[in-house]
This record gives sequence, structure tokens and C-alpha cells, in this order.
Amino acid sequence: MTQFYDARGNIYAVISPDAVRRSGIRLPQTAAEAAQTRERWACRTITAFCGWAPGTQPAGAKAHRSDGLLIGPFQSVPPYDLLIVNTDGTLAERSGNGLTIFAQALTDQGLMPAHGHCLLKVHHDKGDAVSPVETSVEPAEVEGIRGFWLDLGKPEFGPSAVGAQRLEAVELNGYRLNQVAALCSINPAWNHSQFVRIGNPHCVTLVADIASLPSNEQMRELELSTGLTRIAFAMPTGAGQPCPAGVNLQWAMLESEGRIVARVFERGEGPTASSGTSASAVACAAWSVGWVAAGEVAVSMPGGTTPVLLEEQDGELRRVSLFGTARLMP
Repeated sequence: MTQFYDARGNIYAVISPDAVRRSGIRLPQTAAEAAQTRERWACRTITAFCGWAPGTQPAGAKAHRSDGLLIGPFQSVPPYDLLIVNTDGTLAERSGNGLTIFAQALTDQGLMPAHGHCLLKVHHDKGDAVSPVETSVEPAEVEGIRGFWLDLGKPEFGPSAVGAQRLEAVELNGYRLNQVAALCSINPAWNHSQFVRIGNPHCVTLVADIASLPSNEQMRELELSTGLTRIAFAMPTGAGQPCPAGVNLQWAMLESEGRIVARVFERGEGPTASSGTSASAVACAAWSVGWVAAGEVAVSMPGGTTPVLLEEQDGELRRVSLFGTARLMP
């Protein structure tokens, strides 16, 4: 049976590889082989497990019941392999909320170690990144809330980190950033962007005021959605510009000391209530222009506020960690 979990408004379906196969879909035995053959099974799997039951789709709801599908684990003991399938049938290299949900699902199944770290390995088919992408997850409690710390490792900055092309360099408060022409053509206020890779690629656009942050409702409107899809999604759905493999888009504004307000348009999905890796990328981008110092940064999105821990050494960010929580939906 498909189970749905919610992590700060980001919803994923979780299902085992055997359950996929029992449905008649020929999913390969290993996550590595499945990732390399995803065109044969991914869209069918999304339709089978992320669709609304007949007559249950609420008015105005998205086309799918969830923001994606987590398939795994492929083993009975850690480390665990899994696949993160976007609703357009593509694979994601990493998802902070998705991995939080997967850790909670493993806990509910009695497969997550009660103490210490557990390694999760996400397999994908992107040619510009190593597969699998590994994330160490540890059960924890923050301010009385039980969840998981995700070790996302060391971030990379700049166009080369995400394969971005045809960009102009600009400055913000003396810091070197980039201008994405396609974003500026939509809104002239979107003219200062920082590229960050945290296992997956991000383009964080830094804005000066709340009016320059697009709402999720605005991003679902046809004209804006079409423009952002061309930027964020790889071909053939989008144009893959400036990143041929696609890129997650964020907009960020400094609200107060140590607190950033952000919005997200995800590659392979569109506007989302929250995103763990996006929150981490936003915190890193804010650090790169001096908006925040290393330590804990709060990133607020429509789905809730995410604590991100930045660890700095010798003027570089050496580690980014994300705290996440998830709940099983009825």
C-alpha cells in the first residue's frame, strides 16, 4: 500500500520496490539499474502511485496527490538505496524533505537505527553528477520536536558547480554573483543570482523586498509557470537554460538577523510549499553575500520554517546540515 508523508507541506508517496513490481511494473532489482532505465518505468509508476483516486481530487488541487515518489529501500539493512522520482518522471539527485520522509518511513517500519547515523544513497541518471548521492541521517530532537539531522556535506558555489552557461557577472554589496537573463526578462528585480550545488543544483536569486518574492499562486499562473519551467526544467519539458540538466529555482530575502524568507520552483515539479535542499541552498547563498553568519539559519517558506546549520572553517563553508521532521498522512 502506498503511504503518503508530509514534511513541512512537501508531500511524498513512499513505496517498496516489491510493491512496484507486484503492480505489474518491471522495476529492475537494483536501484542503480533502475536509475539508468527510468524511462521504461518512471512515468507509469508516478501514474500508478501518485495519482488521485477517482472522484477524490479536490477542486484546484495539483495534478498529483504528492510532490514525488520515494522508492525503497532496496535492502533490508543499512546502508539503504532509494530512488526519488519527480512527478514528471525524472529522477532527483537529492531532496532534503524527501530524505526526511524516507527516514521517518524507515523508522515506522523498524528499519532505522534508533541511535547513530544511517547512510541513505540516492541513485539517479544525471550525467553531470556522481550517482549515488550519499546523505548521512541521524535521529535527533530539537526544541522538543523529534526528527532527523541530514548531513548534506560541503556546498559548491558558482556557475561551474551546476553547469550553467551564458551568464553575466554582477555584484551585490561587493560580492560576485551572476545575472540570469531569462529571470531578468520576467522580473528586472531578479538580477542577482547565486548558484549552489548541495548534491543537486540550485539557482538562488536574492531580492531586496517581499514584493519581489513570487507567491506559489503566482508561479502556478500560466504565463509565469511557462517562463519558469523553461528555465528550471531540462529539455524536452523546458529549455535547460542556463543549466542544460535543469536547476531548482529559489528567491530569498533577508527578513531579520539569521532569518531568510524564501520561495521555491523545483525542477521536475514546479512551485512547492517547502524544500529541504532549497532551504540549505538559500542559507548558503545568504552566507556567500554576508547576509548571515555561520551557525544556525532559519529559512521560512510557505510550508514552515527549516533550521539549517552552516559550519565554517578558514573562510569556507565546510558542512551544511538540515533538520527535518515528517508525519504519516491519514
